[in-house]
Amino acid sequence: MAETRKAQPFINGQWLEDNRETVEVRSPYTGEVIGLQVLATMEDTEAALQSAFDAKKEIAAIPAHERARILKKAAFLLEERKEEFAKLISMELGKPLKNTLDEVSRSVETLELSGEEAKRLNGESIPGNASERGVNAVAVTFRVPVGVIAAITPFNAPLNLVCHKVGPAFAAGNSTILKPAPQTSLIAAALLKLLLEAGLPSNAVNMVLGGVESGQAIVKDDRVNVISFTGGTVASRNICELAGMKKVLLELGGNAATIVHEDADLQRAASMCARTGFSNSGQSCISVQRIYVHQSVVPQFKELLKTEVEKLKVGDPLLPDTDVGTLVDEKAAGRIISWIDQAVENGAELVTGGRQNGTNVQPTILFNPPKTTNVVCQEVFGPIVSILPYENIEDAIAEANDSDFGLQAGIFTNQLDLAYKAAHMLDVGGVVINGTSNFRLDHWPYGGVKNSGIGREGPRFAIEDMTESKMIVLQLPV
Repeated sequence: MAETRKAQPFINGQWLEDNRETVEVRSPYTGEVIGLQVLATMEDTEAALQSAFDAKKEIAAIPAHERARILKKAAFLLEERKEEFAKLISMELGKPLKNTLDEVSRSVETLELSGEEAKRLNGESIPGNASERGVNAVAVTFRVPVGVIAAITPFNAPLNLVCHKVGPAFAAGNSTILKPAPQTSLIAAALLKLLLEAGLPSNAVNMVLGGVESGQAIVKDDRVNVISFTGGTVASRNICELAGMKKVLLELGGNAATIVHEDADLQRAASMCARTGFSNSGQSCISVQRIYVHQSVVPQFKELLKTEVEKLKVGDPLLPDTDVGTLVDEKAAGRIISWIDQAVENGAELVTGGRQNGTNVQPTILFNPPKTTNVVCQEVFGPIVSILPYENIEDAIAEANDSDFGLQAGIFTNQLDLAYKAAHMLDVGGVVINGTSNFRLDHWPYGGVKNSGIGREGPRFAIEDMTESKMIVLQLPV
C-alpha cells in the first residue's frame, strides 16, 4: 500500500482541514489511494482573496534581494529533493519517472531564473527636451507589482507550471492565490511547503483547492489584478467573460505541426518525433501531433517512425526505463480511443498502436487522416501522431496554418533559406528549426497566437505582465 499524503488549502498562513469535504487521490496507474485532497469552501475562497489583498503591500515592500534569496533557496531545496518530488508526480499523474525527473530539474531552473529576475526590475530615464514644453523636465520609469496574481495551473506539468506562475509573481513583489489542478493537488501542496521552508512569507501565497465554482469566484473578484491561466480554450473563454477590467494571461493548447522536408535527416526526424510526440503520453500543449512529410520520403519516414515508436516502453511510470505512462484518467484514455476510431472510420490508416489498457493507451501512428477529423483539427492531448503527405513546402505551411491554434511548430530541412521562409510564414508563437514543436527552455518567451493564448511565459517575460510601469517626473527650475 502506497503512503497516504494529504493536500490541504493554505489560507491566511494556515493549513485547513476540519469539517471540510475530502476526496481520494488515486494513482492513475495502479488505482490505489495515494492521498487525500481537502476541498476549500466558498468561505475559504473569500478568506483567501481577502488575505492576498491585505498582504499585497507587505509583499511589495520586501527588498528585491530578499525575494531573490528566498527563491534561490527554494531552488536549492528542490534540487536536494529531486527524486522525492519526481516520484510524487509519477504516482499522482502517471507520468514516467524519466520525464518527472526532467520536470523537477526544469522547476529548479524556473525558481532560480525567477530569483535572478527579481533583481532586474529595471526602468529608464527619459529626457523631456524632445518636446518644447519639456526642456526643463526629466522622467524616470520603474516597475512596480500589480498587487494580486491569480495563478490557475493544469495537471500535465504540475510542478513546473506552478513554479512558472508563483516564481515570477513573488519575484515581482506580488501576492498570489494559487488554484492548482484538482488532479495534481498533492504535488502543489508539497511545493508550497518547500517554499515556506525556504522563507516565503506565509501570506505571500494562498492556495485554494476545489472545482469550478471557487475558480470562478477568484477570476471575477476585483481584488485580483492579473489572472495567469494555463489550460483549455473553453475554460479560457469563460475566464475572459468573468474577468472584467483586469489583465488576463492565457497559455492554452495546440495541435502542433512538424514539417519533415525531402532533404531532412529522416532518421533524426523520426527519432525526435517519436520521443517528443509520446512523452507524458502526449499530454503537452506542444506535443507533436501533425507531421507533414514530403510525399517523396513518406514510405521511408513512415517505416522509420513506426520502428522508433514501437521501441517505446509503455507501463509503470515509476520504473526508470518506462517511456510512456498513463493518461490522467480512464475518461481521457477512452476519448483518445474514440478519436482514433473516428479517424480510421473516415479513411485513416492505423500504422501502429490504437489499443487501450485502463489508463494506458498504446502509442499510435495514423497515416493520412482527413483534415476534418479530431486528430487533425483539435488538440489531441494524448499519444497520437498523424503523418500527412504534402507536395510542396507552401502546401505544408498552409496546412499547418489552417488551424485555430498557433503555439509552436517544427521543421526539419537542410536548406537555410527554406527554413527561414517557413519560420516567417508559420502562424505560431515559436518555430524550432531541425527540431520538433515540442522543445522549450524555461528562460525563453513561451506562448502562442490565435486560440493558443495571450502573453508569454518564462520568468522575465511573465514579470513584464505581472508589473506596471510607474513614472516619476522631475521638473527643474528654469
